[in-house]
Amino acid sequence: MYVVVNAATSADGKLSSRRREQIAISGDEDFARVDRLRAEADAVAVGVGTVLADDPSLVRHDEAHRADHRGPEAAPPTRVVVDSRCRTPADAAILDGVPDTYVLTSEAAPDDRREALAAAGATLLAAGDDRVDLPAALGALAEEGVDRLMVEGGGELIFSLFEAGLVDELSIYVGGLVVGGREAPTLTDGDGFLEAFPELTLDDVRRLDDGVVLEWEVVGR
Repeated sequence: MYVVVNAATSADGKLSSRRREQIAISGDEDFARVDRLRAEADAVAVGVGTVLADDPSLVRHDEAHRADHRGPEAAPPTRVVVDSRCRTPADAAILDGVPDTYVLTSEAAPDDRREALAAAGATLLAAGDDRVDLPAALGALAEEGVDRLMVEGGGELIFSLFEAGLVDELSIYVGGLVVGGREAPTLTDGDGFLEAFPELTLDDVRRLDDGVVLEWEVVGR
């Protein structure tokens, strides 16, 4: 599976404010860029923290790029939530029925929460005892036909994917604002690396709106 991480950060590397509320970082030009990335993806994934904070639907306003890329009958990309304990609310926008939604969870998820998400229409894939085993979970997604996965956050999930050596490409829009706050989420949260830092090769830099897009290839993938 090819994994692309895409995110928009402030100039100081923040994904949102310390309240973890969604903020406007990019504009129409970047929205179109994201639509093009989605057009190439079989599935789009977020962590449960993003679901709880923002309640995203992961269905964008413009699917024209997907039709151009995959044909007029192309369906929207499958949606994926990485959620070890099945904390995703049963009425979350990401479970609204179209397109399909997979919840990647662990064996530690309570049965009642599993049942509630299944009743809401989610397909659950369990991998890992206490938390999601990402290599195994992505392997299960690949068996469901997902060859290219686009990951949109949050920082905990993105760090875990880098930690597991699963990221192939990193695409960042850096917007012209400063957010600040030691508790504001960054592009990669989690424990952080102390050694063996993932290395990136810069493929492209271009200006969009009032910011820049940086596209990196992960070395060794």
